[in-house]
Amino acid sequence: MTVTIPEADVYVNENCIDVEDWQAAEEATKTRYLNVAARTLNQYYRKYIIPDNAVYEFANTLAILYNDTGRLQRQGIASFGLTGVFSLNNKEGSTTMPYDSLRKFIPQTALDLIGNENDVNLTRKSVKWTVM
Repeated sequence: MTVTIPEADVYVNENCIDVEDWQAAEEATKTRYLNVAARTLNQYYRKYIIPDNAVYEFANTLAILYNDTGRLQRQGIASFGLTGVFSLNNKEGSTTMPYDSLRKFIPQTALDLIGNENDVNLTRKSVKWTVM
């Protein structure tokens, strides 16, 4: 796996719907998104081959999650505005996005790409114990 920013740019621009945060990111930020995406996918799916496109899908999702407004939301800012220009109000109760587990943000598209590469079916659904 040799992910690169130019290849990621092409993939995201051609295959993802929400691309503005990826396009607006600086090269150093894109590198961090790619590194975190690759590390997270390799951590949770270590017995599978991770195709570059799966990393690009997840890196774009990270760009959306960690954009400026997402950062403000995680810091607990409920709303802010520029008079007559811009106003942002975060949904009540949504001001705490977790930092700890990125696994829940891996898009199904990335899992499908990994599954196709390895001829398996991957989902985020898991069996949990319950007591009745």
